Amino acid sequence: MELNERQEQILEIVKESGPITGEQIAEKLSLTRATLRPDLAILTMSGFLDARPRVGYYYTGKTGGQLFNERMKKLTVKEFQSIPVVVNESASVYDAICTMFLEDVGTLFVVNKQAHLVGILSRKDLLRASMGKQDLESVPISIIMTRMPNVTTCKPSDSMLEVANKLINKQIDGLPVVREVEDNGTVNHEVIGRLTKTNVTKAFVYIANDDIHT
Repeated sequence: MELNERQEQILEIVKESGPITGEQIAEKLSLTRATLRPDLAILTMSGFLDARPRVGYYYTGKTGGQLFNERMKKLTVKEFQSIPVVVNESASVYDAICTMFLEDVGTLFVVNKQAHLVGILSRKDLLRASMGKQDLESVPISIIMTRMPNVTTCKPSDSMLEVANKLINKQIDGLPVVREVEDNGTVNHEVIGRLTKTNVTKAFVYIANDDIHT
């Protein structure tokens, strides 16, 4: 978040003299309390300042990067996840290629007859499979997919920052958002959403727009 000149002045005053009341800040700047009210509200809501009743404003000591980090941690996958695109494990490579093209996604989640997650397919997987001379309609995706438990997943309650780190560290385009379901003592995963780099970008834009409107 970029602060204007007066907001920067307010921060310097609070750093040097805090805790300090709004009236005292206004006096130092030769302005009225009403004039400063919007700036103080922005600095407080953004996390640069904190305020205590009958005490005044004080500097939190947090940098812009720290504040951004905190806000990203508060955003959850559930708020930004998209509708998942799934295919059955019995589908052919040709079917998967058609689905990926028609749905305009970069990752397909593979499920079994019980709708439980059993694997994942990326563009690279399908491209690699199509480079040979084999009949794509006869090759099942179960042969080329990445199988559970080697699939990285996330949950709706996970923070967007945590999932963004997973995408970067694993160098993948998207993750299935899953819910654990127990079947005869075995824990399986039901796919309820997808989280991609595009969703992470939307979270960044959300924070940026929120800063503009505060």
